[in-house]
Amino acid sequence: MATPIRTRKVSHVLLHVSDVERSVKFYTEILGFKESERNHLGMVFLRNGTDHHTFGLVPGPAGAAIAPNDKYLTFHHMALEVNSVDDLVKARDFLKEHGIEFVFEGRRGAGCNVSLEFHDPDGYMIELTCEMDQIGWNESARPKSMHRPAKSLEEAVANPV
Repeated sequence: MATPIRTRKVSHVLLHVSDVERSVKFYTEILGFKESERNHLGMVFLRNGTDHHTFGLVPGPAGAAIAPNDKYLTFHHMALEVNSVDDLVKARDFLKEHGIEFVFEGRRGAGCNVSLEFHDPDGYMIELTCEMDQIGWNESARPKSMHRPAKSLEEAVANPV
């Protein structure tokens, strides 16, 4: 039996972080989130639209740094959609100015979306993306033979899908 649940977007993601204030600064000043609320547990709720929160920061163990492979670092990545490749280029330039190093830039296969990938201060993978394929009425994804991987934003623009 098929599930009756039909999700349409990521509602919110919460992360354990080693330094809440450092992370608030990164997500608000670098990625443009707005702070919505803080609770009595030290959690900070952030948004990038009109929903109360789309993202949250949860204090990790008191005084402990969170290291890769730590039990609190159990999250793969969060993808944030931007409007266009032009916006990705602007984001790339801004992030470079702030010393952010990229793990990936360009277009991967599945979804054929154009992306920038980098780490936040705790090592979580963040993806800025646009032009994600849409799956319509026929429930079919683009055939793999039509994927056009690219190793830069410029290459993705020069070789559109």
